[in-house]
Amino acid sequence: MLPDLNLPKYDFNLKSVEGKTYIFDIVRKKFVVLTPEEWVRQHLVHFLVNEKKYSTNWMVVEAPLHYNSMSKRADILCYNSHHKPHLIVECKAPSIAITPKVFEQIARYNFELQVSYLLVSNGFDHYCSQVDHNSKKSHFVSEIPSCC
Repeated sequence: MLPDLNLPKYDFNLKSVEGKTYIFDIVRKKFVVLTPEEWVRQHLVHFLVNEKKYSTNWMVVEAPLHYNSMSKRADILCYNSHHKPHLIVECKAPSIAITPKVFEQIARYNFELQVSYLLVSNGFDHYCSQVDHNSKKSHFVSEIPSCC
């Protein structure tokens, strides 16, 4: 059984097929294998939609990116009302510590996207930073931003 996280509880649509558990992703509109990282990702999707008022229509899960001619994927990418990338979310399994290396990963993704906010979470610890692209600096914020 997966742990309770430091996020609100949601009623997820789960199913079991041939001994594997699947969870319904409201963004991709399909069932996906429930891994520890997916457990965190789905909690964050629901948190962003229900508490922070992001629209699933303005969200991409496992968004394809290119960095140094390599193909990568952002766990969650949220757009603002002007259809510009606004927030990148990097999810880790609850057992994975959030380290500076994790932030380096998400910061590299931001070279292409130029979002305003970076969020990293393992379901227990959540770190969000606001990026100032003019000064090329960022600072941690105390709260995950609401949709814009």
